[in-house]
Amino acid sequence: AAHAPTIVDQEGVQLKKSIGPKRVTTGNNSNNKEGRWAEHLLNPCAAAITVGNMNRVQHLLYVLHELASFTGDANHRLAAHGLRALTHHLSSPGSSSASSGTIGVTNFSSANHKFFRDSLINFIDVSPWFRIPNNIANSSVLQIIGQQDRLKNLHILDIGVSHGFQWPTLLEELTRRSGGPPPLVRLTVITPTTENGELTGTPFVIGPPGYDFSSQLLAYAKAININLQINRLDNFPLQNLNSQIINSSSDETLVICAQFRLHNLNHTIPDDRTDLLKILKSLDPKGLVLSENNTECSCNSCGDFATTFSRRVEYLWRFLDSTSVAYKGRESEERRMMEGEAAKALTNMGEMNERKEKWCERMRSAGFVKAVFGEDAIDGARALLRKYDSNWEIRVEEKDGCVDLWWKGQPISFCSLWKI
Repeated sequence: AAHAPTIVDQEGVQLKKSIGPKRVTTGNNSNNKEGRWAEHLLNPCAAAITVGNMNRVQHLLYVLHELASFTGDANHRLAAHGLRALTHHLSSPGSSSASSGTIGVTNFSSANHKFFRDSLINFIDVSPWFRIPNNIANSSVLQIIGQQDRLKNLHILDIGVSHGFQWPTLLEELTRRSGGPPPLVRLTVITPTTENGELTGTPFVIGPPGYDFSSQLLAYAKAININLQINRLDNFPLQNLNSQIINSSSDETLVICAQFRLHNLNHTIPDDRTDLLKILKSLDPKGLVLSENNTECSCNSCGDFATTFSRRVEYLWRFLDSTSVAYKGRESEERRMMEGEAAKALTNMGEMNERKEKWCERMRSAGFVKAVFGEDAIDGARALLRKYDSNWEIRVEEKDGCVDLWWKGQPISFCSLWKI
């Protein structure tokens, strides 16, 4: 039998180049840094770029090229996306858009509407990456309106990335509510601005051109006797929000769902992030659900290229490792689209994450008070998580009341509930 050729990088790290189909590893050891060889090439390459050692850069790019594959295991796929991102950086350093860094990669913007819809539905089914935060947010909405006059209308301000797939489950839950659903359910959807291509490279935010879930959601609501109104504020700057724009009134319960969008706002100077939180407080919501990535920031203000790139690589590794398990190692166009979308994080300068503790500090400084998730929300999320791989875990922190989603002992995201 032929032996896999071994490539040795300049620091003596031996990397075997696979021959034939690449096997998928789903065991816990894939979170062991020693087994994650793609990072041992990508991160030193980013460090060499940072200090201008172009001989080292060229060598590592060559090795990456030999090993990269969009259809291999998580390491090979990370190498492929990382190689593309490094090449993009070298050709246009400092670019804030990932558009040129993802040419030829399948992602949301390149998908047709039916494939996008079907793929997202299936991803929600096979991975808890977004399903658990969505589930907790929906439970929080039910918890909040359960404390209000049941004859009040419900108004949800959707600043999220669910592309409408979060809401059918909530609408169904409302039909089972004691006393029936609210007289009117209003959904105000804030779609992101795409001026100057600024957000075209932000993962999971922008759907295919022209995609609008409103008609299907309205039809579903009608079928289950929910009086639903949807108002889309397209290409709308978040900093322009006010009560008049969203047409809020005193006879309704306003709940804000801010999920995986606010980390795209600047947090240095100007501090657009804190400014927006103050605007959201001024809308006088009965509750605000904040779900975000629980990871270090990778913007230019929070480290040099080597530091921030390694953080982006860490984020993408966890996504690729989890999708290997979610899709049972099977190669598909659907998986390639989801991973191509996540890989935008490697090149988009708008991925300005923060740790959970910093987000909580920010919320408090904006005037919000921490609220506690009800038992139904936590028990429901844990019950739902049991259908997924055992490497997924929910942790509820007593000190901050957040519900955290973890993969193989590493934090992925957190959900938090706030009131005024």
